[in-house]
Amino acid sequence: MSTSHPAAPHVLIADDQPAVLDALRLLLKEEGWRVVTAARPVEILKAVESHTLDAVVMDLNYARDTTSGKEGLDVLARVRALDATLPIVVMTAYGSVQGAVEAMRRGAADYIEKPWDDERLAAILRTQMELARARRANERLATENKRLSPNVPALVAGSRAMQPVLELIDRVAASDANVLITGEHGTGKEVVAQRLHTASNRASRPLITVNAGGLSEGVAESELFGHVKGAFTDAKTDRVGCFELADGGTLFLDEIANMAAKLQAKLLRVLQTGEFQRVGSSRTLRADVRVLAATNADIKGEIAGGRFREDLLYRLNTVEIRLPPLRDRRDDIPRLATHFLGEYSARYRKTLHGFDDDATAAMQAHGWPGNVRELQHAVERAVLMARTGYITSDDLGLRASAPGSAADLSGMTMDDAEKYIIQQALARHGGNVVQAAEALGMSRSALYRRIQQHGL
Repeated sequence: MSTSHPAAPHVLIADDQPAVLDALRLLLKEEGWRVVTAARPVEILKAVESHTLDAVVMDLNYARDTTSGKEGLDVLARVRALDATLPIVVMTAYGSVQGAVEAMRRGAADYIEKPWDDERLAAILRTQMELARARRANERLATENKRLSPNVPALVAGSRAMQPVLELIDRVAASDANVLITGEHGTGKEVVAQRLHTASNRASRPLITVNAGGLSEGVAESELFGHVKGAFTDAKTDRVGCFELADGGTLFLDEIANMAAKLQAKLLRVLQTGEFQRVGSSRTLRADVRVLAATNADIKGEIAGGRFREDLLYRLNTVEIRLPPLRDRRDDIPRLATHFLGEYSARYRKTLHGFDDDATAAMQAHGWPGNVRELQHAVERAVLMARTGYITSDDLGLRASAPGSAADLSGMTMDDAEKYIIQQALARHGGNVVQAAEALGMSRSALYRRIQQHGL
């Protein structure tokens, strides 16, 4: 059964012709892969049961039935029953569209006809093994996330850069400590906040989310603390604020570095005393709330510039979790892409088997200034645009985005050009929205609106 993956992939090749086995063994060993062989259906099943395999390449026709492929199809189904995650590439000298369709229906990952093309066969195996590894990792993560909560988005992460993050989440989640989550725009700060809440003792109580940087000063105070009827012109009824709504649970304050100075003082008081007042009321209320905050800004720079209170930072960052940008966790790109592919394939009811080699190379080469969120939108677009069973680089529609790269704006629409310019600014400033906005000559709120508009 395939439960782990050694450094060198382990591939089973099955055919009743010794010359074919010899040729395949030589090809796969040149790729640096370990090989086990089988000449009969019974040997295939025995090999799958006794070896840790990464892929199977098997003929559909054997001595008992040399042309119809029925014997091979029956074996394929039995292999799938033994290990549903093991990628199987079938091949036959009597290939047909009908035979290939039936093989895929019974669980084959792909097929190839004899005589095969060495490069294509090796490329198919590389792609299918990588997809299988990503699917297995995602299944383990999905199982863990489902245990925590069926409503929490999957935290897809297996790279070395993300291991300290996962370990820190596990250590602090069950506590009531306030946590500051930092990282560039689109790195998944809200997903981490949801994970922290769901793994805490407050999981049965509400998680309330507020974009602290996207609200004006007057609106933000009412949003956080509520107001009473008549407190201001449009206050026609009493309103409960987010602190009251989150009582006993968790309040997630996103973009905390952009909070207005007056509101920072009031938030500090709540964190110190647990007490607050609705706008327009003198009655003091109390709430038991764990606060999680997030920012993509250089918080120490904001303090040095007098835009953020240092004493508030100390209240917010009992523990700080820093998320690395996607360019520093490139091993996670296939995992994330496969996760989003499954999500959007199901949503849009399309049958897609993965990414072709050019698409995979394009994703690895891309700068991803919009990080995981940009990858998510790229895969969603690709699912909608795909015309074959595999995502191509054209489907992804990626443009050059690394700092210092150039692009021909004349061939772009106005929206594409604006998106590209914003990507470049974010990349130059390490994802810092405040600095990017200053460089672009626009307000932070205006840039936030455009970031949301373009799905960055």
